[in-house]
Amino acid sequence: MKIISAEQVHQHLNFEALIPLLKQSFSRAFSMPQRQVLALAPEQRDNHDAFALLPSWNEDVIGNKMFTYFPNNAEQYELPGLFSKIMLFKRQTGEPLALVDGTSVTYWRTAAISALASQLLSRENSRHLMLFGTGNLASYLIKAHLSVRELKKVTLWGRNSAKVNDLLGEFSSLYPNVTFNASVDVNAEVANADIICCATGAKIPLFDGNIVSAGTHIDCLGNHMKDARECDTTTVTRARVFVDSLTNTLNEAGELLIPIAEGAFSKEDIIGELADMCKRPALLRQSADEITLFKSVGTAISDLVAAYQVVQKVTE
Repeated sequence: MKIISAEQVHQHLNFEALIPLLKQSFSRAFSMPQRQVLALAPEQRDNHDAFALLPSWNEDVIGNKMFTYFPNNAEQYELPGLFSKIMLFKRQTGEPLALVDGTSVTYWRTAAISALASQLLSRENSRHLMLFGTGNLASYLIKAHLSVRELKKVTLWGRNSAKVNDLLGEFSSLYPNVTFNASVDVNAEVANADIICCATGAKIPLFDGNIVSAGTHIDCLGNHMKDARECDTTTVTRARVFVDSLTNTLNEAGELLIPIAEGAFSKEDIIGELADMCKRPALLRQSADEITLFKSVGTAISDLVAAYQVVQKVTE
């Protein structure tokens, strides 16, 4: 059984290969039971420590992503709040294949799924990406979206100006033909964006859905809580809504659960899951003017596909 490090994950993954591989994998048969996020101290109101299990399998491999979430680690122990591993087994025999670093895989597959959704739903002539969030995912998201659309402008919004400036410097050098700007007027920038990608820890909506322009594609991936959301009810009701997984989003995503509780939206209004998007092109964008929204909370099958790709490359 191989032990695959984060360095090996970064060495062997690239968006040009991973995005079409994920599209192909979501077009084929797979199984993905609902994930379990287990509170480790449910009796303690202020303790949010958790352990999660995310199983999935396809015709090639069985996987289980496991992660621990200890939000007080940084303050108490100067450690990351999240640790993750992905265990893979051969589908044919059940033999253990590898233990893969899960944190690095999560960055790659999250950004790849975001870009895949944009490739399927945003207008082909989209030129302006507005990215909310400057955390660990930001650089992956920028690279992934630039790999599927000929973007000419990227606007970065973040609460930490130093992180915004670091990203501006890094990507202005990497992509000299793209203009990178820091956000100065959210209303104007949202109104002029072709693609809006939200990857934050925001508890309340980041922008007013009334100012979103016709034809915009919106991607919300930062929130996993029932009582929080990155976009408002207006955004949801104005858009044709897609999700990565019905089971998981309807259990975790405030972006959908809050409008449902308000009576403004229903689960029947969701057009389809990512698997439907990959298999049924007729479901995708219907006109240049419609607003599309993709809500994701992460899928075990995307973890499995990305991790198995690394194992295959290492084995070669």
